[in-house]
Amino acid sequence: MSKSLKRVRAALEAAGLSADIRELGQTRTAQEAADAVGCALDQIAKSIIFRGERSGEAILFLTAGGNRVCDAKASALAGEPLGKADAELIRAQTGFAIGGVAPVGHLTPIRAFLDPRLLEFGTVWAAAGTPRHVFALDPHVLPALTGARLADFTL
Repeated sequence: MSKSLKRVRAALEAAGLSADIRELGQTRTAQEAADAVGCALDQIAKSIIFRGERSGEAILFLTAGGNRVCDAKASALAGEPLGKADAELIRAQTGFAIGGVAPVGHLTPIRAFLDPRLLEFGTVWAAAGTPRHVFALDPHVLPALTGARLADFTL
């Protein structure tokens, strides 16, 4: 088991949550992940990371699989212009590779925002630290679990 996957499992267990992690094989899109687990596209909780142009920090936007992050809304929420986060920044701050960024288990704390669309479901699926693994959880635990602020940032 990879270090990233172990960190996610440990974070979930520390929060008192079941760590039902599934290996899907390589899925490159939210739709492929939804098809693999047998859920609706918007039940996939995508972790989209931007780089704060002033702070240089990674900022996490957890959004429903079918939604896209609006750059202007996201920048307004972050309080600074946002740019593309490269693989090096993502790995350094979260400890995860692109495609496997989990909402929990980051190496360092990260500012996070949560798409309200995710709360319309009883269960959502998120990356579990690798591009091949996901876990299910009740989305209503995400704000407390991640420190994410509920906000409108999608197109």
